[in-house]
Amino acid sequence: MRRGLSTLATAFVVMAAFLTAAMSAAANAAALGGKATEIVGKRGIAWAPCAEEPTVECGTLAVPIDWSKPNGPTVDLTLARRKATDPSARIGSLLTNPGGPGNSGVNDILRSSGFSKDVRRRFDIVSYDPRGVGRSGSVTCSASVYNRMPYEVMTSQADHDKWIAFDKRLHADCRKLTGPLYDHIDSANVARDMDAIRAALGDDKLTSYGVSYGTLAQQMYAELFPNRVRAMVLDSNMDHSLNAKAFQVSEAAAVQDSFDEFVAWCARDSGCVLHGRDVRALWKGLLVKADRGKLSWPGVPDRPVSAHNLLWLGVVMNEGPDWEQEAKALRALDGGPVPDDMPGPPGNGPVGGEFAEFPTAILCEDFNLSLRSYNVYADVMRSANAAAPDMRYNPMPMGDMPRCQGHPVNNPQHRLRYTGSAPLLVGASMHDPSTPYAWSADVARQLGPKAVLINYEGWGHGVYGRTECTTVAMDKYLISLTVPQQGLRCPADQRLAAKAER
Repeated sequence: MRRGLSTLATAFVVMAAFLTAAMSAAANAAALGGKATEIVGKRGIAWAPCAEEPTVECGTLAVPIDWSKPNGPTVDLTLARRKATDPSARIGSLLTNPGGPGNSGVNDILRSSGFSKDVRRRFDIVSYDPRGVGRSGSVTCSASVYNRMPYEVMTSQADHDKWIAFDKRLHADCRKLTGPLYDHIDSANVARDMDAIRAALGDDKLTSYGVSYGTLAQQMYAELFPNRVRAMVLDSNMDHSLNAKAFQVSEAAAVQDSFDEFVAWCARDSGCVLHGRDVRALWKGLLVKADRGKLSWPGVPDRPVSAHNLLWLGVVMNEGPDWEQEAKALRALDGGPVPDDMPGPPGNGPVGGEFAEFPTAILCEDFNLSLRSYNVYADVMRSANAAAPDMRYNPMPMGDMPRCQGHPVNNPQHRLRYTGSAPLLVGASMHDPSTPYAWSADVARQLGPKAVLINYEGWGHGVYGRTECTTVAMDKYLISLTVPQQGLRCPADQRLAAKAER
């Protein structure tokens, strides 16, 4: 795969290496696939009321750390379940895959099921902390090492060298504290865990819903276990076919698009506290101030906000989206009144205590983001800047990329290959700052004719539950396997649309 390399010959060599790795992974999956996960699943799950919420059941399932050694050391996956509200109408289990990487599916279930009344009536809603996350052997590092992390944005070869040296130390420290699991936390291994969970739940075939990074494990499941899929909703997808540059540039374009939508709303809606002002100029001024180390977050005067961390505001405020709060936050940063609901400082800060979690290692094992020199990095950054003149780049993946330098990649990028007969449902938001619409559209194409794309013509990250159109279509598919028309278009949430049309 091409990572900013200059010659066509080199690109062919690298692409061939990735194709070989992908075919090798597929062959290994076939060897590991069926029997091992079924055997592990037959160990079952001992359910008991969760300590945090007795109406929810919690349990664990021991799975191999290394699926090539099914009888080797194990890690306990922690799961949570809300049982179907109508046992007589129960279809089976609905396994949900949390985003991140690093989000806890157990916490999601403890808070709520997240699904409609009809789905809760027919399914046990089950989720889990994926391997390397939370209660399932979280990737752990020494805070004393983690907190020495260099600034995320490189400006020279010396910065690149500094990151290479730091990553070598960080990865070794995390591997030492986490143990052997550290080398087996990629999404293909999570997919094998999913199949073991399916078997342990007693379902012949998998019914699943995943959002954001959780869709990558589902994509791997569709490849590895194509004949074990009953229904699969992939909401706001990762695109595992992209090299490092394409990954970063498409993310930059997406976060810029969401910022453009916010600016357009503010220009049209008199309810925006910045209505009538030049929002782009205000934003640019805040970034310049942050570049100079002169921007402080209201209530946190002793810790300047870096430009990189300020960019996070343009991501998290547009995932909802929450444009009203975004406008109030920008006004406060510009010296205006501080709202009662002012969010905390965005981005990453120092970690307190003895240990730090490092879920980015999961991304590092799924995507080859290593860059051979600062010049290659600078080329990626220039292209991202061109795609995002206001936002510069998306701080989430651009900040993660330096942390992945030199990290082994177990599940390298490749185009998907789905050979199953079950239809798959792919959902996408037209203006998603975190998983670009183009990613889901491309995933649907890669999965082939069995994949049906639902287009939500609005804003935000994740489309299930946004409107009746998106939710009903996904519910009918999950419950009765009724597939919507290809390319179904669902109008934007009228609460935001009305504001945009004033």
